[in-house]
Amino acid sequence: MIMECVPNFSEGRDKEIIEKIAGAFRAKKGVRLLDYSSDADHNRMVVTAVGESVALKTAVLEAVGTAVERIDMNKHTGQHPRMGAVDVVPFIPIRGCTMEEAIKLAEEVGEAVAQQYGLPVFFYEKSASAPHRENLANVRKGEFEGLDEKLLSPDWIPDCGPCRKHPTAGAVAIGARTPLVAYNVNLGTNNLAIAKCIAGKVRHIGGGLRYCKAMGVELKERGIVQVSMNLTDYSRTALYRAFELVQMEARRYGVSVVGSEIIGLVPMEALADTAAYYLRLENFSAQQVLEAHLME
Repeated sequence: MIMECVPNFSEGRDKEIIEKIAGAFRAKKGVRLLDYSSDADHNRMVVTAVGESVALKTAVLEAVGTAVERIDMNKHTGQHPRMGAVDVVPFIPIRGCTMEEAIKLAEEVGEAVAQQYGLPVFFYEKSASAPHRENLANVRKGEFEGLDEKLLSPDWIPDCGPCRKHPTAGAVAIGARTPLVAYNVNLGTNNLAIAKCIAGKVRHIGGGLRYCKAMGVELKERGIVQVSMNLTDYSRTALYRAFELVQMEARRYGVSVVGSEIIGLVPMEALADTAAYYLRLENFSAQQVLEAHLME
């Protein structure tokens, strides 16, 4: 059984903290650290790990402990929305396990996080206890600074843990979901209003792509802006569609696309689908990729 976990931590600048969090997933029996990346502008770290449920749970709890101990949200600033030192912990069934097992693991981790670290825990996506908690954007709305007021509402009583924010670590969203692709498109302008406007047109809630969430982000270190997206079902909203729509919307402002990036890992099929589109490959299948057979 292989379960994937992609926890996001609110630290993208302090290399010592970043390495210590990643260390929770290194050299652990039953767990494999596949990737971790950080970004100073977003001030965020994303870890990708796979493993057996029990071993993965142990590693995640260790990483959460490090984040709670070392990250003070009262001092945190960054371009990415966040409500806690450990912002979100999704579990994704990959091989030999079901979504139901991912939900069960998310619930076990949520209860342990609440008990060990005193964090309010909200279950989201497939683990959500109510429809209004399914969308991560709703759960995170108000961010760390708005948690005190949010937790006063009967609609936002935590699923686990105290009904008050942790003074330095805030709260965390934990859940089970299908694989997604974190994909960003960089624009040749420093006008954040343009990126936000394009994001509003691209995302589903604004009438854009069905399985796309998007926001405009300023990359101060590079002097440009970005349309940051989560493609929640890459098989129905392909990477190339997201890229082409951003590029099309950017033209109305006389802005060019200067690059794009994938955060964390991406399924091979998502890239194969995009390659087939741009190369105009006929009758192409991901099974024609050499590495697909080497992994069998």
